[in-house]
Amino acid sequence: MAGGTGQAKSFSDKLSEFIDLVDYRPVRTVEEREAVFRLRHDAYVREGAIEPNAARRFTDAYDDLPNCWIFGIYIDDELASSIRIHVASPRNAQAPGMSVFPDLLQPELDQGRTIIDPTRFVADERQARLHPELPYATVRLGFVASEYFDADIGLATVRAEHQAFYKRLFGLKPLCLPRHYPSLAKPISLMAIHYPTVRQGIMARYPFLTSTAAERERLFGEPASTGRTVVPLRLPPLESGTGIVPRHAAAHA
Repeated sequence: MAGGTGQAKSFSDKLSEFIDLVDYRPVRTVEEREAVFRLRHDAYVREGAIEPNAARRFTDAYDDLPNCWIFGIYIDDELASSIRIHVASPRNAQAPGMSVFPDLLQPELDQGRTIIDPTRFVADERQARLHPELPYATVRLGFVASEYFDADIGLATVRAEHQAFYKRLFGLKPLCLPRHYPSLAKPISLMAIHYPTVRQGIMARYPFLTSTAAERERLFGEPASTGRTVVPLRLPPLESGTGIVPRHAAAHA
């Protein structure tokens, strides 16, 4: 009971309130990018995923692809976390997951499907302690991207010990044993969902994942940076293909 008069708020309710407190910003300036790269470096060093470097920055070639969006999540104007999102499609198949799991993902692209590949999720240590909702608010952007780009498949390329979080929240399922990922010391696994099949159930269970058309347009409606552009594909999932897309999945608009 809250104050002895009403029911305690559910965690989903708390998350919905927390979403109103955070500021999602597409990273566009050199200064914003450097702040994100420092945050990545510190987070990965803390987890033992990389060795520290003198520049105190962690970036790779995927940050500069035309189908990549990098986001900073701010609380009271302070960078609290970050995530990047690639939109892989037959027009541009480049994405981090493709470098490690091409045998599982290329057949889906060959079928004309659109894949959302969120990676480089990191958080400030102090902010993460203060706000247990922060991881949920951060990975929400992958769900928002899936809605905006009419995605067929949503991915999570994560270490084995993080699988439970993504399975509980999104229903993601591991597709193979963990594999080595370039630049990281620890192997990662590939998890996936067929977005059109699960979207309604997930949003009903976790309303904080929903987004308005205005929010989606603000976050993804402009090029990722410096004149880049990605055109959303509007292709329905086909009935044949690999195990990611259900054989009889309904087409979506």
